[in-house]
Amino acid sequence: MSSLRARKRSLITPGAASSNVKFLKCKCILENYSPLDLLPPPPLTTPRHESGAALYFNPMLTNGVVHANVFGVRDWVTPHKMALLVLLSELGRAGAQLGLLERRRLNRLLLPLLQGPDMALSRLRKAIEECCPHLAGSVHIRLKLMAEGELKDMEQFFDDLSDSFSGTEPEVHKTSVVGLFLRHMILAYNKLSFSQVYKLYTALQQYFQKDEKKDGADENDMELTNPEELDGKMEKEELDGPLREEEIACSGPLSQKQAEYFLSQQASLLKNDETKALAPASLQKELNNLLKFNPDFAEAHYLSYLNSLRVQDVFSSTHSLLHYFDRLILTGAESKSNGDEGYGRSLRYAALNLAALHCRFGHYQQAELALQEAIRIAQESNDHVCLQHCLSWLYILEQKIFDSCVLLEHSVNKSLHFGLPYLASLGIQSLVQQRAFAGKAANKLMDALKDSDLLHWKHSLSELIDISIAQKTAIWRLYGRSTMALQQAQTLLSMNSLEAVNVGVQQNNTESFAVVLCHLAELHAEQGYFAAASEILKHLKERFPPNSQHAQLWMLFDQKIQFERAMNDGRYHVADSLVAGITALNSIEGVYRKAIVLKAQNQMSEAHKLLQKLLIHCQKIKNTEMVISVLLSIAELYWRSSCHTIALPVLLQALALAREYSLQYLASETLLNLAFSQLILGIPEQALNILHMAIEPVLAHGAVLDKGCAMFLVAKCQVASAASYTPQKKIEALESAILNLNEAKTYFAKVDCKEQLRDVLYFQARLFHTLGKTQERNKCAMLFRQLHQELPAHGVPLINAFK
Repeated sequence: MSSLRARKRSLITPGAASSNVKFLKCKCILENYSPLDLLPPPPLTTPRHESGAALYFNPMLTNGVVHANVFGVRDWVTPHKMALLVLLSELGRAGAQLGLLERRRLNRLLLPLLQGPDMALSRLRKAIEECCPHLAGSVHIRLKLMAEGELKDMEQFFDDLSDSFSGTEPEVHKTSVVGLFLRHMILAYNKLSFSQVYKLYTALQQYFQKDEKKDGADENDMELTNPEELDGKMEKEELDGPLREEEIACSGPLSQKQAEYFLSQQASLLKNDETKALAPASLQKELNNLLKFNPDFAEAHYLSYLNSLRVQDVFSSTHSLLHYFDRLILTGAESKSNGDEGYGRSLRYAALNLAALHCRFGHYQQAELALQEAIRIAQESNDHVCLQHCLSWLYILEQKIFDSCVLLEHSVNKSLHFGLPYLASLGIQSLVQQRAFAGKAANKLMDALKDSDLLHWKHSLSELIDISIAQKTAIWRLYGRSTMALQQAQTLLSMNSLEAVNVGVQQNNTESFAVVLCHLAELHAEQGYFAAASEILKHLKERFPPNSQHAQLWMLFDQKIQFERAMNDGRYHVADSLVAGITALNSIEGVYRKAIVLKAQNQMSEAHKLLQKLLIHCQKIKNTEMVISVLLSIAELYWRSSCHTIALPVLLQALALAREYSLQYLASETLLNLAFSQLILGIPEQALNILHMAIEPVLAHGAVLDKGCAMFLVAKCQVASAASYTPQKKIEALESAILNLNEAKTYFAKVDCKEQLRDVLYFQARLFHTLGKTQERNKCAMLFRQLHQELPAHGVPLINAFK
């Protein structure tokens, strides 16, 4: 019970049932949550009530009406379970006749059959046939004799079951899984009245006859179907599979054991592999069915809460969460296990969970009220653990108003003092995130994360290890070190989870992996590997379907990659159509890209108004990365409007911000823009000096398009500087510029940037003409003409565009 109470307390940790985390790549990750929001839903286990008797349901009490009945057993006999009893009996009879491989297959089959809900006889037969065809035939014959015989045959069958435990070396041990199942069934059968025994026998006959009718219908279909169609039908049935447990729905009232198994299975799948769990609508239907027969089943209400969170249903999730804690108090589970503290414990954790739920949906005022209530009750009860979780959530709510790390530092110290490594680690990672946004050095942040990792490995906190690596990936992306980010992403993807999951369940279907895969897709797209990026996004779509809680991540990245490709290809109308989708997922990104499209379409005044509004908003919310990007776009608008001197203060402001917040890549990009400004103002020598200082980080970590633009700019500066050189030195400078243009052309071709390719070809043709290389000039001129006819000309001078 102590481990169960610990799991119940884990329900209230910050962000329970939520894993929305604000990673550091702020212009491509969700904005509204911190790493403290990342705690997963606990493994949903059903407590065994200490009161002895609990409510169990027998569907055979009254015709058409199901009544609650207090049984001393946790199960009852159904035709499906009788078929399982026949299977166990035949398995014992077969003995040494079964091969080792067949016995292993049957042993693996038995556990899900014993724990799972009832299924049709045809499906059960097919499952047995895949393991041992001979045994499937014996089970079918035995059931047929019993169903077509008399009632005394069923009575004799249950009498013979007790023989399995007799003898010096019994076939089944009483305490084994199979032994417990047999004893439960024998006890449940012995408690049935005569009328109930008769109803069970009638149900067995109907169960068998339904299977016989289905077999007859299948035989008629086989006669009317050609062999090719039959093969296709059989393949489809094989794909449906007999043992896909997530597809087994509750067809009627479940026993206590079946309900526990169903709930724990679905909760585990929601945490580890949401794609294999039942669809939200189907799962809610089954939960409603469970609650119809037992409205006080608290764990069913909690799973309903998790299911509602999947579809962002705030009303249903709140309703289910309140019912969960109400049922805990009504059943007396908490009060009996924790004394008089039970009721207060449920109340304060209910208030804290409610605060977490409101914070997840952005209802900060309601969250603050619920948090105050939780703090008040926890202080009255002197519950330090609950107060620590309240403190963590208080930090999350406070940071929506102002940036303060005092609460967080206090929370980390107290969590370590009270032995809460999970909470302490999340606090450390939140501090690292806050310091990263404040521009602290990367080496200090990595040292702090290393200390956090020691806690993770010491306490085997698998999920926090994943979060830490994803956090490192985001930090390197923020600081512009794409190579290091790629290394961290590969590290996380190559790791195996420390958590035990069922065979066939995809591990690590958490937001950490979604974030890392999204970064990986963007990194590949930036380097021109669009096919690889598409494969990664395809994998993301399969791993996180559109209705899953992390689908918004890959949706945003997918839209952004498509937008960049359309802009590179000069298809501005396509890019404009993608803006709406980006805005729906991230409003700041959407507005920024709308301004980029307007700028590309030469709608300067509209783009400038939009960028100014976005700049004010980003400065207000302290989104420094986006502020710098907006300033660079505003500077480009001034160039295009021939206001070159006005652009310089804007660029210097962006450079100061980039250096203050240690955003190295953005600082390098700003320097390239400054070099371009100096080129326009007629000082190409100074521009070349700046380029030599700034180009190295771009070539080492930059996107292919940025590399091409940088090399193109170097060539322009070399040509402009060569005007004052001696003839021999001028020829050398022009030839060097041609080599740089060839490199730029390679980069632009890799990302299919036709407009930039056209400009490079034009520039090369002019240089070849100056050098008297007619053949090369004509080749470049021909390629230029082809692209010029394909692309629209906007009438903007070539020199007035850096990118």
